[in-house]
Amino acid sequence: MNANDRTPADLLRSALAADPARPLVTYYDDATGERVELSVATFANWVAKTSNLLQGELSAEPGDRVALLLPAHWQTAVWLLACSSVGVVADVGGDPAAADLVVSGPDTLEAGRACSGERVALALRPLGGRFPEAPAGFADYAVEVPSQGDRFAPYAPVDPDEPALAVGGLELTGAELVARAGADAAELGLAPGSRLLSDRPYDTWDGLSAGLYAPLAAGGSVVLCRHLDRLGEGGLEKRLESERVTATAR
Repeated sequence: MNANDRTPADLLRSALAADPARPLVTYYDDATGERVELSVATFANWVAKTSNLLQGELSAEPGDRVALLLPAHWQTAVWLLACSSVGVVADVGGDPAAADLVVSGPDTLEAGRACSGERVALALRPLGGRFPEAPAGFADYAVEVPSQGDRFAPYAPVDPDEPALAVGGLELTGAELVARAGADAAELGLAPGSRLLSDRPYDTWDGLSAGLYAPLAAGGSVVLCRHLDRLGEGGLEKRLESERVTATAR
């Protein structure tokens, strides 16, 4: 993070400039045994492709609201940064009927159909796999995103003073989000190179901050865990050691 960063997309650009090869998001799902590690460069590439999909194929414009019906997952983190890159509001757990677009996981498809705009579905399968058959009324993210461009430029500059994130009744502009993420990083004791393990869900600011924004603002990385309770005895201690975790948010 530097003094000129005023949106989450700015934070990602700063991370990319500082050290593109370092890990940014390491994701575990202990219900399936999945582990995915994304460097800053790889994560940024996913964000660029998703931003191009959002802006180009789905015709999203600054000020639009995207209802994100997704759990804490590495692909959710990608969508959060893509929304920031385009200038749309990432409405986490928001009402699909009130949104311009909806992005749904496999467990919320029925609710997602209330959106009258574009609908995208994520299978959330290991390695970003697609649905065996695309859900009716939805584009399959895993089918659509690979062909998108690896570089992204917004049609219009993103205004850091416009709403960027809504979650749990809280709405933040891009600048407010960056400021809060920086403050949270300091409170969590994060610094460049820190490794924060979080199993908090993404349905509150605290979960989003620990699971993405605070480590990004600090120049650190996150070990994002789902179903951590499925680990056997001593499993957490082994993970903390193997992943070189320096801080936890549980």
